[in-house]
Amino acid sequence: MSKPDELLVDVAALVETGQSNQMSLTVVTGGTVITGRLAPEAVWRQRVSEVLTDSAHLGEFAGTFTASTRKDGPPTHLHFHVARILQGAVGIPETGGMYRVSIKDVSAWTVGDFSYH
Repeated sequence: MSKPDELLVDVAALVETGQSNQMSLTVVTGGTVITGRLAPEAVWRQRVSEVLTDSAHLGEFAGTFTASTRKDGPPTHLHFHVARILQGAVGIPETGGMYRVSIKDVSAWTVGDFSYH
C-alpha cells in the first residue's frame, strides 16, 4: 500500500491511546497472514525488552526496545502480541509471538483473529 489505510491507522491510534491489548486483528502483509492481538507500542517494546533481558545471548539488545520513541503524528506500525503467522493449517509459533508490522505494508485486514483447534 502506498498510502496507509486511514481506518487501520485509526484502529492503531485507539489501541495506543486506550492502552488496550484486547483488539484482535488479522492482516495480510507481503503475502503473509498474521493474526493476533494488538498492543500499544510501549507495552510491546517493554515485553520484547523483558524477553531479551532474559536471554543469555541477546540481553545487550534489551535497551534498544526501552529507549523513548514518542513521535508526533499517527501510528505507523501495528504491534502484535500473542500473534501467529498462518501457514496452511497451522499457526507459527503455536504459543504466539511478537510482531511489528508497518501499516503502509498491510494490503488487507479484518477485525478478529484466526485460531486452529
